[in-house]
Amino acid sequence: MGHQLGFIGLGRMGKNMVLHLLEQDIDVVAFNRTREVTEEFAKSISDIRNPTSVIGKANTDHGSRITDHEKIKLGTLNPAYDLLDLIKQLIPPRVIWLMVPNGKPVDEVLEQLMSSGIQKGDIVIDGGNCYYKDTVRRSKELAAKGIHYIDCGTSGGLSGARHGACLMIGGETSEVQKLDWLWNAAAVKDGWAHFGPSGAGHYVKMVHNGVEYGMNEAIGEGFEILADGPYDLDFAKVAHTWSHGSVVRSWLVELLANAFDSDPKLTAYSGKVGGGETGKWTLEEAYELGVEAKVIEDSIRAREKSVTNPTFAGKVVSALRAGYGGHKEPR
Repeated sequence: MGHQLGFIGLGRMGKNMVLHLLEQDIDVVAFNRTREVTEEFAKSISDIRNPTSVIGKANTDHGSRITDHEKIKLGTLNPAYDLLDLIKQLIPPRVIWLMVPNGKPVDEVLEQLMSSGIQKGDIVIDGGNCYYKDTVRRSKELAAKGIHYIDCGTSGGLSGARHGACLMIGGETSEVQKLDWLWNAAAVKDGWAHFGPSGAGHYVKMVHNGVEYGMNEAIGEGFEILADGPYDLDFAKVAHTWSHGSVVRSWLVELLANAFDSDPKLTAYSGKVGGGETGKWTLEEAYELGVEAKVIEDSIRAREKSVTNPTFAGKVVSALRAGYGGHKEPR
């Protein structure tokens, strides 16, 4: 018998993850709160299976398209149009992956799952960006009912979701080990690890995001200096050169090189940077621990200032965020 997974949340990340898991021959029962999203995604998967259709519609966000010349065995996608339907389609003990916004939406989904019939022995995985203390609370609440809750910080953006992500996992060792098949399927090679009990995965991902803020801002500030400097520079050429052999070479610099290739002055961006919540969690944790985190703190302040005082550095950060996550600037 093959592996089966319930998946809740078909946003940009969710769609790409499900398509990747299907390509690993995992059967997925998928649900999105908006029925039309579920219907559209199910149709796109049907189109991929149909050789007379336009191939690859399910993968319009990021990554390479599937072609009819690639003989890929897909797992079965079964759409669910409410959570009771999802629960009924899954064989116990169920494994259900959540990819929904942090905070109240996660609590609401968990409440609905409880009322829809998840039961002792089922496993719920939270693959979103959740505050680790909320994760610990939720884990205790579900454990009281015999339900296992695993936190899985997911990194790699839309491309990672589509082709193999980086997974940072927390939860009971025995339950995490049962899901080796899932981690190996969802992650890039050597791209997952179990870090400890409940909350550990989301804690590592939280700090990861704080580091990401600082790296984005440093790259942005560097290119603003180049922009204001005495030379008329080709920024794409700079970024491409830095991507080969330099100390600062990275996926971020590669993404920026691609952004400059298509928009040499980043005119598509205002310089108003969005986001900020997970970085603030990291900073709050640093305060509690008495750890100085000046770079992360300054990067958060720069994002806040960008709303009223946009800069070229802000354009760079916005371009990076669009490149890996499809994030849009605030209006």
